[in-house]
Amino acid sequence: MAKVVFTPNIQRHVALPEAEASGRTVRDVLEAVFADNPQARGYVLDDQSGLRKHMAIFVDGRMIRDRARLTDAVSESSTVYVFQALSGG
Repeated sequence: MAKVVFTPNIQRHVALPEAEASGRTVRDVLEAVFADNPQARGYVLDDQSGLRKHMAIFVDGRMIRDRARLTDAVSESSTVYVFQALSGG
């Protein structure tokens, strides 16, 4: 199972403990996590089920490419990090 880690800045808004989930894509893994925590889905995904603009996801240290369909591959040994992107100056 892939390990899914939500950064502490997300934890301030929605309780999302580190989890393990099966799936072949980022979407599969996230949907498995959201099944246990449906409130988190709306914080991470937009109304089109794509990744919100203020979020970033890395799989094994690489930023995902498909923010709309979340089809980037995930293996059983992957680590998926979900970040709240920060901006400012």
